[in-house]
Amino acid sequence: MNFITTATIDAVKQLYNQSIEESVLNIQETRKEFEGQVTIVVFPITKISKQSPEQTATAIGEYLVANVAEVTAFNVVKGFLNLSIADSYWLNLFNNELLSDDFGKPKPNGKKVMVEYSSPNTNKPLHLGHVRNNLLGYSVAELLKADGYEVFKVNLVNDRGIHICKSMLAWEKWGNGETPESSGLKGDHLVGKYYVIFDKEYKKEIDALKAEGQTEDEAKKNAPLIKEAQQMLLAWEAGDKEVIDLWKKMNGWVYDGFAVSYKNLGVDFDKYYYESNTYLLGKDTVDEGLAKGVFFKKEDGSVWIDLTADGLDQKLVLRADGTSVYITQDLGTAQMKYDDFGMDQSIYVVGNEQDYHFKVLFLILEKLGKSWAKGLHHLSYGMVDLPSGKMKSREGTVVDADDLIAEMIETAKQKTEALGKTNDFAEADKAELYYNIGLGALKYFLLKVEPKKRLLFDPNESIDFQGNTGPFIQYTHARIKSLLAKANFQLDVKQSEVAGLEATELEMIMLLAKYPAELSNAAKAYSPAFLANYLYEVAKLFNKFYHEVPPIVKEENQVVKEHRLNICKVTADVLKAGTAILGINVPERM
Repeated sequence: MNFITTATIDAVKQLYNQSIEESVLNIQETRKEFEGQVTIVVFPITKISKQSPEQTATAIGEYLVANVAEVTAFNVVKGFLNLSIADSYWLNLFNNELLSDDFGKPKPNGKKVMVEYSSPNTNKPLHLGHVRNNLLGYSVAELLKADGYEVFKVNLVNDRGIHICKSMLAWEKWGNGETPESSGLKGDHLVGKYYVIFDKEYKKEIDALKAEGQTEDEAKKNAPLIKEAQQMLLAWEAGDKEVIDLWKKMNGWVYDGFAVSYKNLGVDFDKYYYESNTYLLGKDTVDEGLAKGVFFKKEDGSVWIDLTADGLDQKLVLRADGTSVYITQDLGTAQMKYDDFGMDQSIYVVGNEQDYHFKVLFLILEKLGKSWAKGLHHLSYGMVDLPSGKMKSREGTVVDADDLIAEMIETAKQKTEALGKTNDFAEADKAELYYNIGLGALKYFLLKVEPKKRLLFDPNESIDFQGNTGPFIQYTHARIKSLLAKANFQLDVKQSEVAGLEATELEMIMLLAKYPAELSNAAKAYSPAFLANYLYEVAKLFNKFYHEVPPIVKEENQVVKEHRLNICKVTADVLKAGTAILGINVPERM
């Protein structure tokens, strides 16, 4: 609505003989309880007018009605000038922008961004925390694409270390050659099973050593199993063929399992990085930091950085024996990723327990003079809790992602069949529908909450065909598609040529017109929640529109009918495009 801004600046010039900057103006959407569509907050202008807010608003309102064809009326509420904008303006906007093929489509901005998410360990399956991570990472990447970025999705897999050796050692000792094929288990679940077995056997050894008089700490260090696992890690680092072969075999099982989970979650990656290839990186960065005086060496030979002046502490970046710590390889991996992609921004989707780590990492890279360090961002998110007793987990501690997906699909099936909505569906169509509803419910529930907030996820509550849920939005889309089919609506969109607009028609056009701005705001905030809640408002308003206008299919006035079908079509398009960014499929029928 640039014409309102321009006209208001002209009004101030004509009325008060003073020029004002656009930044002085505060122009908002009019609150629902007042008449009008656009509100100008005039308090900043009173410094120029030297009049009361009411007098200032009235003078500007009279000027705009007299001089701007699109402004048909105004009213003043204290220092707020509410303007009524002609229906012809909204119809032109609808015809020329909302009905165009490129409405809401990305326009390339020439910038590159990387989104790193998932980052699983290859000693166990994905769990509920990973689900939030994956859905958040995927949707942020899609949001940024929709805002014009070239996006690279990457996954840094934690595929080495003592935790991996624990699973390997347990399988070697107690596996009897068990494989995913022989056990019928997904590969990641099979490897996770042996991680749990290691833990149980390790605890037995700790208890036995404590019974012999050792302290808890001594027992943990001296238990034979942990010593064997440590030896296996040393053998892996030395390139021992047998250990490497076992590692490759078991990790292969895990990757096959992860692939199924990722497919079911509907997430993807452009590139995988593996810690086994990156854990030695960063030592060059340490040398660079020492040469630049950013790092310092202690007497024992260990290398540190002093961040106390930045409100942090001293941080170890290389041990005295020359081995890396976690941040060393993160420094090296950050450089490697930039060398690979040359991106303007890089977003790390990692839980809030790592907030401090990323503050330190980004600060070190800035101090090293990396020009790209300013583009690094930690998208920190809160934990997901479940109401106790709602789901059983395989290990008794965490909720397995595959179990959760299966439960969501089953709950969707039960709730949909209870409503009798799928009696005439073929079995394959039913299976696809229950999958889409179950996953749509899961994704929407997790994404409608601001990432930083901890959330309580109730699978049952998320699958509701009313309220702020994924299934409600999906159902609204299906309802529109059904209506368009009944009306034999042609996809070659015609212009809306009605003379005026009903109240809910105007509301629909105004809300739909916000879609590109909502996308952009959500992308800038790295928050799918902005988009999710906007889509809910669209679905909710459409249902109001659907109930308040006479039955569209039976409308005898063809111009009015065509116009309302156009509104339906744009609504369906916005719901489909917006939910796709969230990773949600909207069915054509439900």
